[in-house]
Amino acid sequence: MPWLLSSALDHVSSSPSQRQCEQTSFSFYCAVRERLPAWLLEDMRCMEVFSWEDGRPRAFLPSDALLYALVHDHQDYARHLLDTFSVSALRALRCSFCSRRSSGAPHLRVAVRYDRVAVLSMMLAALQRADALTDHLDSCGGCSHVADAGKTAVQLAVELSRPNCLLLLLARGARPGALDAALQRLGSCEEAERSDAQRCLDILLLFLPEPATRWQLQDEPSRWQSLLGNRVFSWLSGLAPPPLLLQALRCLARSGPDQICMLPDFLQPQSWQ
Repeated sequence: MPWLLSSALDHVSSSPSQRQCEQTSFSFYCAVRERLPAWLLEDMRCMEVFSWEDGRPRAFLPSDALLYALVHDHQDYARHLLDTFSVSALRALRCSFCSRRSSGAPHLRVAVRYDRVAVLSMMLAALQRADALTDHLDSCGGCSHVADAGKTAVQLAVELSRPNCLLLLLARGARPGALDAALQRLGSCEEAERSDAQRCLDILLLFLPEPATRWQLQDEPSRWQSLLGNRVFSWLSGLAPPPLLLQALRCLARSGPDQICMLPDFLQPQSWQ
């Protein structure tokens, strides 16, 4: 294959060295980055690519390949992996530092970090078909060496202001936590990021159970009124019920969360401000 050096191929045997494994993995990474056809990438993965784990080589797994597809937004290859291997392509990986297997697959969080909305939708659909959503949606990175350790995909979507990812996750049944993080993000972000941070908060308010009163908002009422709008500020401060449209949309979110994604623009989050 064009991405593997001939010298590497000559030495790859039934027991390649760590360096040879790294060479084949990097060559495959470059091939995914160049978005070679899915069938060609699969031939490479199955026959020429190895990973190093626990002091010995192992086959390069579909879950490894899916991470590469996520990073480079190779949607055709991601679709092929999910159609062929289903939830096996979302297998939890071991940390390269301590060999500890994380408590959940990192793929959802990686999709959120890179804002890969299309591939995230594919992964959630594959999990739903396999009746495995509950095992993955609210999982956290368990190892401290892993990026975003201890955070769910929803928490990460709020912190990074990824409203489209957040809506997909919540519509599939992820727990709608992180209200305080959403408020903090809205209050501290730059002007250029405020629109996405605001939309994340609005989406979160649709799916949250009745939120506890946030008395801290009354410490700076003018500032929070300008950020949240008078009606949402009064609701979160415990001074008034939620706006009527917000109440209706919250009922819709509880009865059929996926229907929120199909609402017309004038009923989308922010329309009750």
